[in-house]
Amino acid sequence: MSTVSTPPTSPAAAAADRRRWLALAVVMTASFMDLVDVTIVNIAMPSIRQDLGAGFSTLQWITEGYALAFAAGLITGGRLGDIYGRRRIFLLGMAGFTVASMLCGVAGDPHVLVASRVLQGATASLMVPQVLAIIHATFPAHERGKVFGMFGAIVGLGAVSGPIIGALLTQWNLFGLEWRPIFLVNLPVGIAGLILGSRYISESRAPHALKLDLVGMALATGGLLMLLYPLTQGRELHWPLWGFLCMAGSAVVFAAFVLYERHKARKDGSPLVELSLFRVKSFAAGIGVQVAFGVACGIFFMIWTLWMQIGLGWSPLRAGLTGVPFSIGVSVAAGLSVQKLVPRFGRKVLQAGAVAMTAGVLLYVAESAHYGTHITSWQMIPPLVVMGVGMGLIVAPLTEAVLAEVPREHSGSASGLINTTQQVGNALGLGLVSVVFFDALDEGAMARGRVGEAFGHAFRNGMWWVAGVLVLVLVLMFALPRTVAGGGAGGAEGADGASRAEVAAAVPAQGVADDAVREPAVTS
Repeated sequence: MSTVSTPPTSPAAAAADRRRWLALAVVMTASFMDLVDVTIVNIAMPSIRQDLGAGFSTLQWITEGYALAFAAGLITGGRLGDIYGRRRIFLLGMAGFTVASMLCGVAGDPHVLVASRVLQGATASLMVPQVLAIIHATFPAHERGKVFGMFGAIVGLGAVSGPIIGALLTQWNLFGLEWRPIFLVNLPVGIAGLILGSRYISESRAPHALKLDLVGMALATGGLLMLLYPLTQGRELHWPLWGFLCMAGSAVVFAAFVLYERHKARKDGSPLVELSLFRVKSFAAGIGVQVAFGVACGIFFMIWTLWMQIGLGWSPLRAGLTGVPFSIGVSVAAGLSVQKLVPRFGRKVLQAGAVAMTAGVLLYVAESAHYGTHITSWQMIPPLVVMGVGMGLIVAPLTEAVLAEVPREHSGSASGLINTTQQVGNALGLGLVSVVFFDALDEGAMARGRVGEAFGHAFRNGMWWVAGVLVLVLVLMFALPRTVAGGGAGGAEGADGASRAEVAAAVPAQGVADDAVREPAVTS
């Protein structure tokens, strides 16, 4: 029987009720700011390149550096909140994110901008994992379904509005600042969030928080850098020998990481990655799906923006508006998949999403080849809608599908790892852009002024790679549970009364603190 919330009956209760809704507004704003900042940058890439004289590899690092720093710090950020207090770490992350945004906005050198973006990603990894845990600490179990629904709407709004906001801010050239307002707009929002958050968010900690694993974090980050740096820079440096040796050495570092994580698990039970989770076949395959899907998304969004704005010469606003049908397709399909389709058809919905997204990619390739540089925004609508619907069928239920057979006591750690690996895949996809897109650019055609043709060819080459990765995603999905939401462990409630399906549906792309699915200890 459902429990109905009763209205406050005293001034003190009314004040407490107002405080928690204001706290919710603050954490929702922080998540919206993070999501918009990821998507807003892509649309401004050509303007940044022209203004700062940045090379193509530097453009990759502007997005890749953020994704890598965010991925590397997600699990550790969640544990810091569990240990030292979620409000404290949330406000620290928001303050750092605001400062990093200012540094991005005033950067006069592309390398300074990359460093500032890395700082942004690192501070976001402190801020974002606290959001779900703060919601759990602030709202009783019977209200969380409504709150998660609101939060999911904010996530969708961030995905839809990010490119448009970025396009408008870049196109308007406010105060002659060109692309810089896309970062500087975070300053008033961040300052207001800090003031309101310090006043209205209640402090909470995990009763039994896991310890930090800084060595594991350093090994994982080092291995990723050894793989991604030569992959990203190799083309501009003419693929030197040390780059291949560095990429080979990353395998050694990852092996050392696995050995250390086993040692850490035996020593104090607080490894960065709970390796025993990979004994669950559906979870191991699901992590593969997350990484591969992240790779596909990392490649697509980068080359799509470059093709429209540099290859076709479109303005940021036109490019941003062209993406609206895609975003709408994602939002509509995501809602339908969780509420209607997945409970009835299970993993077939995710597989249908992978097939649809692949079909959309192939349709886009065909249209690009047929229309060439004369393609219009209207002609792009069919492939973008098909791709958007496919992505929506995947992103919302995927986390729950991966968690479905994971023991409940490990669902917090598993959730953090899922979101981390998705970000790692995104960073890897951005690194691969050098190979699948820039290596395919016809330098001779560009020298003859046929930039549109050169970028169109490179775009199609990259899209074939995206299609291939999506086929891999489809194959890996066969290892996911046949039933997803509403059955088995996947729909089980934790001690706090919130099902993992609710969490997954609300924030498919957000970091989750290790103890977010446990009842937090709250202090005033």
